[in-house]
Amino acid sequence: MALFRTLRDHFPSRRQLVRGLPGYLAALLMISVTALWVFWSFGELYWEGWWGPWYIRLAYLIPGGACLLLTLVAFKWPRLGGWLIILIGGAFTIWWSNGELRRLIQLFPVSGVLVVIGVLFLLEARHRRLLRQSGWVPPDLWLLRNARYILAIGLPAIIAISWSVYWLPIVLTRFDDGDRGARLIKGNSLELVWAPEGPGWNWKQEWGGYPSWSRLALYGSPPLGFEDKPGLKNPDATSADMTLTGLCRYLSADGTTLKAQPQNVWRMPTIEEIIRSLTRDGENAGCVPQAADDSGRRRSDCSRTADKETPLWAPDQSPIYYWAAEEHDAERAYYVGYNGAVNHQPKSWGNPRHSHRCVKAP
Repeated sequence: MALFRTLRDHFPSRRQLVRGLPGYLAALLMISVTALWVFWSFGELYWEGWWGPWYIRLAYLIPGGACLLLTLVAFKWPRLGGWLIILIGGAFTIWWSNGELRRLIQLFPVSGVLVVIGVLFLLEARHRRLLRQSGWVPPDLWLLRNARYILAIGLPAIIAISWSVYWLPIVLTRFDDGDRGARLIKGNSLELVWAPEGPGWNWKQEWGGYPSWSRLALYGSPPLGFEDKPGLKNPDATSADMTLTGLCRYLSADGTTLKAQPQNVWRMPTIEEIIRSLTRDGENAGCVPQAADDSGRRRSDCSRTADKETPLWAPDQSPIYYWAAEEHDAERAYYVGYNGAVNHQPKSWGNPRHSHRCVKAP
């Protein structure tokens, strides 16, 4: 009864409740956005970021951590937090979308909506000021006073723990024999030699990423190399270019250097060859590609869940996708992830996650 009387005596009026709705909505939306970014941060940390030094891995936690910090600041100081959320949310959305309207629309639910939330917190700041002027005193109940803080911290913590419970046993036990040389991978109706580290595998460029599909395919087109090809009208290569002028064709027999003339020893692997060579715990994962959907994407049917492990992958390096020899259309080419998923990206796109690995017959 004492609790009931306390709540009754300190319960805000109907007008105060209506005026406080923007603050309640802002808190709910901000907690939801934070939860989404924490979900993304930990998911991407374990999926693509688990390699190299710790500062690389921790960088994936910045979006989720920044959202949580903004949430706590806005709960404590809604005016300051509101303006920070508007400025940071708007700037981050514009930067992440790279000026593309399609990406801007896609990002709105997880970052662009921060601008709206910031405005709601500014209204909450006004509401709190009016409450103080009216002399209203909230009930002295710790759980009620801190409910939004508990939810703001507790929900992301549950997400982070859940991701970690699932992923840590996988990433901490990845098979890595340390061999970065040429590898013969047998099994699953296939037998291929995969190129050693160097120009035929994980050849990182000065800008920090890896060559795009088109640059790999046009390597042998004059002038030799990754330079621009002034004689070409279309910068996007084709599957025929990959066969005739692809980088793999110029790789020396031992796979360590590139020659000025085609050597015709190595080539780019097909989608099926990459999938059938996936492994888990040092053994072939028994993966076979499934039929593509309407968008050209496909999954793999595996006897064991494939992972980023030797002999096919380098667990301590950033690539989690390999370009395949096939093109999806005039502008996009296929790649295969370490779990056997097949997708396509623009042929001109080179980044620290998409690499290549040449193959040859034993």
